Amino acid sequence: MNRLTFTKRLILGVFATLPLIAKADNVWSYHQEIDNLSNQSFSYAQSPLPLPGLYDYLRLELVCKGNTLQATIEANDLITSQSSRFNMDYQIDKTPAIAIAMKTFPDSKRKGYTEEYAKKLAGDLLTGKTLFIHVNTIIRTLLSSSMPLTNAELTIKQVLSDCNLSTSNGKTATATYSLSEFEQSFGQLPLDKQQRVLAELKKMMADIK
Repeated sequence: MNRLTFTKRLILGVFATLPLIAKADNVWSYHQEIDNLSNQSFSYAQSPLPLPGLYDYLRLELVCKGNTLQATIEANDLITSQSSRFNMDYQIDKTPAIAIAMKTFPDSKRKGYTEEYAKKLAGDLLTGKTLFIHVNTIIRTLLSSSMPLTNAELTIKQVLSDCNLSTSNGKTATATYSLSEFEQSFGQLPLDKQQRVLAELKKMMADIK
């Protein structure tokens, strides 16, 4: 089978109701893919490409795969060697820049990811209009890019929803754990672990009071 057919790219019907947004080149877009090898579906919010000639090629994505949120950055230029750490700075509008650590993929020197800072980055992207990115490379050059956050809120919130995450005041948080979910999980525990859970809950309730 041709490797190009290993994944199916599907742009969900949300853009059917937003034709002008879907056709624009300078807005964020939401995509869903299915990996035919693992039959695992995943979704991602993708940033627009920077204007050619003004900035370096840098593309940011927020990916939900296996119920895990991941932020990725891809460049045309070398970032660092495979499976190596590097730093990325991002700035929303005129707020102070924030530095986060990322790591290149085992099979790429031009694409990196972070799971540790993905939630914070997603939340911050919901608060502004323009994103500035700087990536420090192994050869001590600085890759820079700027991109609008047009349509970012819609697409990012959809990815967060896919990962069972919600937003509150621009920050991401794990969706509320309902009482019914707790009761179901609790009922599946052996008796000794149930006693441990109840003991911990008793301590927590005492601290809250």
